[in-house]
Order: sequence, then C-alpha cells, then structure tokens
Amino acid sequence: MEKINNVTEFVFWGLSQNLEVEEACCVVFSLFYVVILLGNLFIMLIVYVGKLFKSPMYFFLSGLSFVDICYSSATTPKMIVDLLATSKTISYEGCMLQLFVVHFFGCTEIFILTVMAYDRYVAICKPLHYTTIMDQDRCNKMLLGTWLGGFLHSIIQVALVVQLPFCGPNEIDHYFCDVHPVLKLACTDTYVVSAVVTANTGSITLGSFVILLISYTVILVSLRKQSAEGRCKALSTCGSHIAVVIIFFGPCTFMYMRPDTTFPEDKMVAVFYTIVTPMLNPLIYTMRNAEVKNVMRKLWGRRVFWEANDNSWK
Repeated sequence: MEKINNVTEFVFWGLSQNLEVEEACCVVFSLFYVVILLGNLFIMLIVYVGKLFKSPMYFFLSGLSFVDICYSSATTPKMIVDLLATSKTISYEGCMLQLFVVHFFGCTEIFILTVMAYDRYVAICKPLHYTTIMDQDRCNKMLLGTWLGGFLHSIIQVALVVQLPFCGPNEIDHYFCDVHPVLKLACTDTYVVSAVVTANTGSITLGSFVILLISYTVILVSLRKQSAEGRCKALSTCGSHIAVVIIFFGPCTFMYMRPDTTFPEDKMVAVFYTIVTPMLNPLIYTMRNAEVKNVMRKLWGRRVFWEANDNSWK
C-alpha cells in the first residue's frame, strides 16, 4: 500500500488540561531541570578534577551523567515551554528526531547501568584480577558498545515508525513523541510493527534487568565471605546503584514491557525516567560515595584558600 502522509505536525495534549496545574508544573519542572544540569555537570567536574576517571566506576559514572543530561534535554525543555503555550505542536520531522534521541539515550543509559553492575561484580567477586579485567582499553570499548547498542536500538524504532502512513488525527496524548502514542495515530494496521517494537524494547529492558538481578545476587552472596568493613563499603557502593536501577527500570518496565496500549498514567510514569531519575542520580551517588565527598572537600578547601589569599592582598 502506498504511504500517504497528510500530517506535517503533531499536537501534544501535555501533562494536564488545567491551566493552574500547568503553571505549577512549569515552575517545578524548571527547578528540576536546573538541578539535572547542575548536578550531573558537577559529577562530571568532580570526576575530572579529582582524576577519578582512571577508576572504571567513576569513568562510567561520568558517562552516565552525560547521558542523563542529554536524555532529559530531549524532552524537558520543550515540555516546560509547552506548559505555558496555547498550542503545543511539533513538526513531523521534529517528532521523529525526538523519538530517536529519547530511545537512543534511554537505551544507552540502560546499557551503562548494566556495565556498571558488571564493574561492581568484578571488583567485589574477583578483586585480584580487577585491574586486568577492567583496564582502560576495555572500559573504553564497553562504553563505546553502550553507545552503539543505543544507536542500533533507536534506529530500529524510528525505521519502524517512519514507514507508517499518517493521515490524521494528529493529536498525541503525551508531552513528547514516544513509540506507543505515535503508533496510535497511524492510519493502518500496526499489529506487526507494535509487536516488533515491544519485542525490541522489551527484550533490552527485561534482559538488562535480569542481568542486573543476577549480578547483584552473586555480589550479595559473595559478601558473606568478606570482613564487616568490606561488606559495609561494598554495600554502600552497590546500594547507590541498586537505588538508581529500581527508580529507572520500574517505570521503564511498566511502559515498554506490554503490548501497544496506552494509559492516562503513562505521562506521569514517563516523568520518572525522563526527569526524576536524571535528577536523583547525582544526589544518590554524591551523598553515598566517600571518594566523591573527599574530592568535594578538597575543592572547597582550595576555594577557601583562594578567598583567604584574595582578602590578604586587599
């Protein structure tokens, strides 16, 4: 069947139809986005200034912070602007680009979290071989693999959607272009496409989650053989990662591990993995990490020293 595309733009319904609610959400999410930018940039700065990137854990953490900034920036700025706009529109090309970027960085984040779990497994279960297994060259290849995996996943998603005809209506019951809401607008049978999309996203989400569960189960079992001090240190590091995994994978599983159906709650659930998780990541890793705190103290000490010198010259 020849593809017919009468739709040149899509219209978002947004988070709410209530003007007062949208104004309140605009203020709240603007603050959240500032925290996302400053928090994740701060983590990247800490890792660079403290030369922590030589450690695989912090090398992947800085990569996670960069992905969080990009991932949230794909949806949050436009959502904030749309909350105060009377017409919430996006061009067809812009919608496809947003869909690609969201799935690209979202999938990359899933793979980075999985790689970080593997790093913790090697560090705790095979400490004598850690430096050999997780050398810098291998870490670079693993990080590159997460980006390539995210790109491959995203290009498949977009390729499945762009070949569908859209002839109206063009209203999306969401605040950004995601696969399931967009598929509902296609004027053709999308059963096969929906099944492939669900299999693609679902297999990545479920597969990564299973790997994470297995990794941390093995880690927790192996901790019984370590000293009390070693257990506390390992649990502190792994606890941060487990918290991030639960917050991120819970909403993702709800959204993508199901057939091509949409619910009114989808928009609020999406807020968790596009805004809340990128905002909480820096807080969780900073507050529970001793080395990051030490670098922060050193930076603060330098600042106090510079201010003291400046005052002495005045």
